[in-house]
Amino acid sequence: MKPDDPPANWPHWLRRGPMEMAASVLIGAGVLMLLQPFALALYTYSFITTLAGTALFMVVSKFPN
Repeated sequence: MKPDDPPANWPHWLRRGPMEMAASVLIGAGVLMLLQPFALALYTYSFITTLAGTALFMVVSKFPN
């Protein structure tokens, strides 16, 4: 067993690759919400969405491959 191998009971969807992609999509969605000129509600929640994506990315970067 290599050091980068995940524990045997670690779910596949909780590994670094898929979760980093989800965090990146969340960050991208937050930026798009910030840049759109149509809906004030989207603009209002854009910062918290981007912040949540960034925090998720920082946590997920510690997950096993």
